[in-house]
Amino acid sequence: MSQKQYKAHFVSLKKKWLNRQNEIQKTLLDEHREAIDWLHKSSKHVLLGSLASVVLMAHPVSAASIAQVIPSPDKQMDDKIHNRVDKSSALMSATKSYLPQVVQPLTADQEQMLGKKFSDLFGMKVSAELDGKRLNRSYGLIGAEQHLMRYPGDTMATHFSTGEEADKFTSSGMAPGRGAWGYFVQSGGSLSQKDIDREKYYIAVPTFLAPGYNDNVNEYYKFFKFHKMLVVNPENGKSMVVVIGDSGPAPFTGKHLGGSPEVMRYLERVDGAQKGPVVYFFIDDPDDKIPLGPVNL
Repeated sequence: MSQKQYKAHFVSLKKKWLNRQNEIQKTLLDEHREAIDWLHKSSKHVLLGSLASVVLMAHPVSAASIAQVIPSPDKQMDDKIHNRVDKSSALMSATKSYLPQVVQPLTADQEQMLGKKFSDLFGMKVSAELDGKRLNRSYGLIGAEQHLMRYPGDTMATHFSTGEEADKFTSSGMAPGRGAWGYFVQSGGSLSQKDIDREKYYIAVPTFLAPGYNDNVNEYYKFFKFHKMLVVNPENGKSMVVVIGDSGPAPFTGKHLGGSPEVMRYLERVDGAQKGPVVYFFIDDPDDKIPLGPVNL
């Protein structure tokens, strides 16, 4: 075969391969358009590299072709994702570094280091001691509590705003008596969103075991009532702003604090044991600006 014939044969073969590639690319786009559109709208910045690798292994399509279908990540969104990942990593690293291997009271140094780290990461002033007051411990086992009556006559039938909430949390039941601070309001007609959230995101802590409590019960009562706290699950980083909505549990239960059904579910403390370690620190929020509920880094 002459050099001229060889060149013509190579050009023809190249053209066939390019046509075949275009056909494969079109087929890929037609068959996976819905998935690609979803990825574009929902998580284009997260799985870009992985998707490209999978597609290239499955079909001989050029990376440039894929890049034309999947836009480049938005830089601002990408920066937010990286920042959140960095903070989550820092949170997990801090809890692993500063917490003891067994669940026990923290030392003053451990509380100070964790308080500073939490304050920096969550953007709020957090500490194990506030205004000279503290609980008997700041690291312990949290267990499941029941719903609390928000007003006289509140029942499981009237307790939830949506059917979805009722389906999830009715089985937890309602405590037979009022919480340590009494009813949240005196009638259902005066129930505000703030009152709803306080019951929804409450923890019970043994205020009666706090150092100095018996010396000035009235002062400590006022301080602890609905005081905001940050609760962190050190095993998964799930964190939540809650209020002290009740007093307890008793030491013989083997639990150091309790959480509402909503708190337990979010912290992922809903396994068969219904008990697991958490860190719980006071939040300094005198102007009541920090909302209750899950905290995103």
